[in-house]
Amino acid sequence: MEETVPAIEAAHIPRQRGASLLEAAVRYTEERHWEVLAGTWLEAVHGVQRCSCGDPVCAAPGAHPAHADWAGRATGSATAVRQLWQQRPTASVLLPTGRTFDAIEVPETAGFLALAKLERLGTALGPVTLAPDRRMRFFVLPGAGARVPELVRGLGWSPSALDLRALGEGAYVAAPPTRFGSRGAVQWACRPTVANRWLPDAEELISALAYACGRDR
Repeated sequence: MEETVPAIEAAHIPRQRGASLLEAAVRYTEERHWEVLAGTWLEAVHGVQRCSCGDPVCAAPGAHPAHADWAGRATGSATAVRQLWQQRPTASVLLPTGRTFDAIEVPETAGFLALAKLERLGTALGPVTLAPDRRMRFFVLPGAGARVPELVRGLGWSPSALDLRALGEGAYVAAPPTRFGSRGAVQWACRPTVANRWLPDAEELISALAYACGRDR
């Protein structure tokens, strides 16, 4: 069982069965046709879990790319994924954005507020991750990275005024069950299912997300 978030927000997270990093990475390539990247991993240093990058104050220990040319190392081949994680079983599972999906990132509190509103409206959601950095990432169709600032301005907000950003080409999302050091594992707030195989457009979610971020300021 992966760790759950504390207090009231935990009630919004579905119960999640444990899966190895290898199993999860293979499932993402086979079932969702997502490209996957093997990232950094955690190492025990004097009894403390440290990132393999060697930075003792790493902001995302064990949950970021291990190489500068990481974008070219991502693969959609389940066979290649098995080989990568057999060589490094504890490597984090990273999903490059700007390919089969983009993501809209907001603070956790705004994310839960937006989820509640979108569910009331009956809006079809794609997968949504909740990470120990207290950020939520909403998966949307590719192209959001370029369009979100314009969409936010169309709602009357300055993009710089909201803690909301689009992840497109050149960015990535850490996927469950990747761990952020001792802070816990990434989880699915909305898990990938057959029902959400077809991702929403950014325009379908942006109003609720921008409103929630405005409330969260």
